Amino acid sequence: MTQNLLIFQSLWAMERRHTDGQERSLEENIAMIAEAGFDGVSAHYTSREGVVRLNRALAGTGLRIEGQCFPKTVDDLRLPLELAAEFPVAHLDLQPDIRPRRMADCLPLLDGWMGLADQAGIPVLIETHRDRMTTDLFFTLDLLEARPDLPLLADLSHFLVGREFAFPVTEENHEPIRRILRNTWAFHGRVASREQVQVEISFPHHRPWLDLFLDWWGTGFRDWKSRAAPDAELVFTCELGPKPYAITGPDGNDLSDRWQDALLMRDAVRALWQA
Repeated sequence: MTQNLLIFQSLWAMERRHTDGQERSLEENIAMIAEAGFDGVSAHYTSREGVVRLNRALAGTGLRIEGQCFPKTVDDLRLPLELAAEFPVAHLDLQPDIRPRRMADCLPLLDGWMGLADQAGIPVLIETHRDRMTTDLFFTLDLLEARPDLPLLADLSHFLVGREFAFPVTEENHEPIRRILRNTWAFHGRVASREQVQVEISFPHHRPWLDLFLDWWGTGFRDWKSRAAPDAELVFTCELGPKPYAITGPDGNDLSDRWQDALLMRDAVRALWQA
């Protein structure tokens, strides 16, 4: 038995949002992703119509799915779980679309979501993300103190830019990230600086930020390997988003080719895993 890394590509990240107004079709995007050798896609699991169309387009490609959902209540998770039972996913990525100020208000929601997930037998991971329950690093650490087994999907870019860590990152700031990684069961791949949530990883002057994230991801991979089953699969999703995540120039368009950057990230992450 062997633990494996699966690298997915976000369908949201495939949006061009170019000033020429041209967008590829879902089928064209999936063909690009499959031909590039990705293992799956990340897509919304919030409507039956959308999920049926997605699975129809994926037929015969061998690509797997990370389903994304954005519940505000416990019951909001029921439809994504029903869809995931009918159209299987590697896991559901839950962005808790609620922003309580008190941890005590979060726990009934987390317990309810995890209870539904256990009943359905479908992995549900809570994503670390700005403007969500997990928007703040320290608040999320408090949640982990209250629920030590809470399974996370780590998008560390939000914590870096949210806390505006100075560079080089100090041990004081590395340690809370390592605590997040100890509960992480999947990753979203984006590289931030302390000022921007997404920088172009192909630009040489952004290499120090890429190296920082590779170091964090490597730490997370090693920790995951130590606690995951011998035949477990770890999903890493390349998620270089379109504008306004992507920085744009005076013409309103990306400063780099995000697809090529996604391929660069995929290759770097594969090499990191093999190392």
